[in-house]
Amino acid sequence: MSDAVIPRKPLLGDGILAQALRGILDSKAATLAAIACLVLVLVALFAPWIAPQDPYDLASLSIMDGRLPPGSESMDGWTYWLGTDAQGRDMLSAMLYGLRTSLGVGVLSGLFALAVGTTLGLVAAYFGGRIDTLVMRVVDLMLGFPTILVALMMLAVLGQGVGKVILALVVVQWAYFARAVRAAALVERGKEYVEAAQCLGLSRARILFSHLLPNCLPPVIVIATIQVAHAIAAEATLSFLGIGLPITEPSLGLLIANGYQVLLAGLYWISVFPGLLLLALIFSINIVGDRLREALNPRLQK
Repeated sequence: MSDAVIPRKPLLGDGILAQALRGILDSKAATLAAIACLVLVLVALFAPWIAPQDPYDLASLSIMDGRLPPGSESMDGWTYWLGTDAQGRDMLSAMLYGLRTSLGVGVLSGLFALAVGTTLGLVAAYFGGRIDTLVMRVVDLMLGFPTILVALMMLAVLGQGVGKVILALVVVQWAYFARAVRAAALVERGKEYVEAAQCLGLSRARILFSHLLPNCLPPVIVIATIQVAHAIAAEATLSFLGIGLPITEPSLGLLIANGYQVLLAGLYWISVFPGLLLLALIFSINIVGDRLREALNPRLQK
């Protein structure tokens, strides 16, 4: 029998993206933040084509151009608008590549954490009993420790690398999704459309992901947005501490760390410019996430 006859709950799962878009467009600050996020994402995606220099190609670097202030010209007549670092890398190019890596780590870790946490939250709410107790005890355990501390402990064992940083961030992030999705799914579990799906003999996986999940999307979207910003900040912190990405991988956190060592010598541009870019990225994502929280939560709407 087709599940078209199932009396689904009408609205939450349907038109959620349109509702979120309207919420963003209703706020000038959120609209500007969303535009800034879109521009930064496009810049990161096309960094290899728009960057003036490949900052990690040793053949294109010259030590004679090291530590040039913003607006200086190289020995070849090339203008470094944001200056260079100690290795002679163009800071503008390094920031574009660093933005690409930081965004990639944040988005991938957020997506994997969303998949793991959402699945476990749905399973815990739907089956209840010992499964619910076990999942929630693990969630409470994960949320009881500082995020950076857990990530530091994992990377101390795993070592440096993009994949290892993403794995560490997934481990510390999935619990936020699981707790929020479980709370939303518990409310939906006793609704008529779920009972009708059970009476029709639909598989549990179909009920979880075709019926329960669409009506649990509002908190998932909000948490995903916030956790992406959190992951970007966490990766920058780990890289700044020297335990995140290796020195061969471009990252905004690594650029800030490199400039911090010579900050007191007056070479402010090596760390200040990447820091401002990181701040703008996280600030824009947080504004969008906060606006989504208001738009998708009926209790916060006027």
